[in-house]
Amino acid sequence: MTKVITLITALLFSASTVFAGGEGKGEKGGINWMNWDEVQVAMKKEPKKVWVDVYTDWCGWCKVMDKKTFSNPEVIEYMNEHFYAVKFNAERKDEIMFMGKSYGFSPEHNANLLAATLMNGRMSYPTNIVMQENFQGPSPIPGYIKVPDIERVMKYLVEGHYKTQKFEEYAKTFKPEWKAEQG
Repeated sequence: MTKVITLITALLFSASTVFAGGEGKGEKGGINWMNWDEVQVAMKKEPKKVWVDVYTDWCGWCKVMDKKTFSNPEVIEYMNEHFYAVKFNAERKDEIMFMGKSYGFSPEHNANLLAATLMNGRMSYPTNIVMQENFQGPSPIPGYIKVPDIERVMKYLVEGHYKTQKFEEYAKTFKPEWKAEQG
């Protein structure tokens, strides 16, 4: 019986971590969220673009984005195929090793210094950060992102449109295909 209770407790804990936007692997069929160590190892094997969801536990719009955007089947499929995805609690207090440098909690930003660095000190949540292969050119996207908007950003980057046209020009002619959750 003790083993069963331990198993149920472990399952509930991991489920609550996934639904609350915790770091680590997503549930089956969800986004394959990675932590910083995992993404650095994966990048050495196969370079990909990186999508970082910077959130806090108290952020309401972060929870809405998890529920409506990051649970969308097309977003999940496209993200898992083309990006390494990192779910990053900006207010975590532990040390993070990233690219050979240690980042700890910054009282000045009330956040981990890696979050503050990637967000250029503009602390608002949610913020999504997109990086090119090998963690180059972090580009913060502040605010809640709806499914058609994340589709536009992801396809702009993955399909290489950023090499030939400005995002504003691309956005004018882009036609979203993914179905957004209503409500």
